[in-house]
Amino acid sequence: MVFPMGIGNDTMFEPHPFNLSSHIEHCKSIYGVPPQPHWVTSYYGGHDIKLILHRFGSNIIFSNGPRDPYSAGGVLDNISDTIVAVSTVNGSHCLDIRLANESVPEWLVMQRKVEVRIIEQWITKYYADLLAYKK
Repeated sequence: MVFPMGIGNDTMFEPHPFNLSSHIEHCKSIYGVPPQPHWVTSYYGGHDIKLILHRFGSNIIFSNGPRDPYSAGGVLDNISDTIVAVSTVNGSHCLDIRLANESVPEWLVMQRKVEVRIIEQWITKYYADLLAYKK
């Protein structure tokens, strides 16, 4: 699989900016075969993830932040009322679901409160819809 995101030359990740041609040549020289850059979307679909999520998804929070090297490939903008991106300056994916303790910074406490408020709205709407459906 090809992850086209460059981070820097002093990390285990690809150099920034990512250069697909160089990556292909590097793989061919080491493994004797070129990578298949579009294999994931060809095999699993999802050529336009925002369109797919808009049509078929709901109640998803994408937690992001620029400290995460994967954020460039993530969902950074709200797609709908129920598929939302919550981004914080120091955040990264999965940081918000780690164990809470006294050393958690205030910005993360606030991010979690935003996410809880969003989830509470979804639950409230679910029960309102359930009551309306039963009538």
